Amino acid sequence: MPPSSTPRRPGEPALAALGLSGPEPDPADASPHTFPDGGRWRVEIPSVEGPEALSAVLAEAAALDVPVHRVSQGSGVWMLTDAEISEMVSATAERDVELCLFTGPRGTWDTGAATRTDSGGGGLRARGHDAVAGCVEDAVRATSLGVGCLLVADEGVLWTLHRARTRGIIPADTTLKVSALIGPVNPAAYAVHEGLGADSLNVPSDLTLQHLTEIRRVSRAPMDMYVEAPDDLGGYVRMYEVAELIRRGAPLYLKFGLAKAPSVYPSGLHLRGTVLSTARERVRRGRLVLDLLARHGADGGMSPLGSRLPGALRRFTDPAG
Repeated sequence: MPPSSTPRRPGEPALAALGLSGPEPDPADASPHTFPDGGRWRVEIPSVEGPEALSAVLAEAAALDVPVHRVSQGSGVWMLTDAEISEMVSATAERDVELCLFTGPRGTWDTGAATRTDSGGGGLRARGHDAVAGCVEDAVRATSLGVGCLLVADEGVLWTLHRARTRGIIPADTTLKVSALIGPVNPAAYAVHEGLGADSLNVPSDLTLQHLTEIRRVSRAPMDMYVEAPDDLGGYVRMYEVAELIRRGAPLYLKFGLAKAPSVYPSGLHLRGTVLSTARERVRRGRLVLDLLARHGADGGMSPLGSRLPGALRRFTDPAG
């Protein structure tokens, strides 16, 4: 349930003294949902592209006392060797952090020309049977090496991997996370992704607070949101809204991207310096947001470290049984 105490809003009580106080938050806007552990928010550090970047993130998180529930990677399973994946699995297991790797070929990297037009074509979605097959190959390989969370950028791949885990092809406790670049933007679409098997849905960072409330009226599936979005996702910086994002969007993963930073996908040694420096800065951005929440008395309700499962969600029935 929502916390009983009301956090201090930014600028209060100074604005109240000047007769410029804003309206009180409407209790009806608050999300009634939590993670299964009772927490309302968790922390995710994205763009952790390999073992060295992961080591940098974990070291910076320890130095700055930033709790981390999940790290995610954007280049893809196929950009890592088995040894690199195993090293990341071991390092995250030692810290009780969930590791999420991106699956398969996707539209912006294949030979489809439409993604390079002003319309963007099908975006990141998997074009054709072979692209779906590549995603499934990545999923089977990653989970066999101990990866517990898969990042997905196609509704068909999402449904396929959900069916695969219900049939034991990949572990039943594998979690499936929807990419920001296909993230749903309305309650109906959000509910559809939940039905297809999503355990965590990255919504675009330009959704309004009211949009989050609307989504929470139809679904309790965990939401991921960039507090600071990369430039290719808009470059939005919403730090002062975080308390309200949590109040309306819980259960919510707070993600820390970087505006004004180069893209690092697909990652490799040619981008090593950028990958490591931006990885550390994402953790620092997390510290800034946690400090802000603490100053406003809104830092309560975090899930215990080590939490990863989303709880019972509503799924479509597999017609193939």
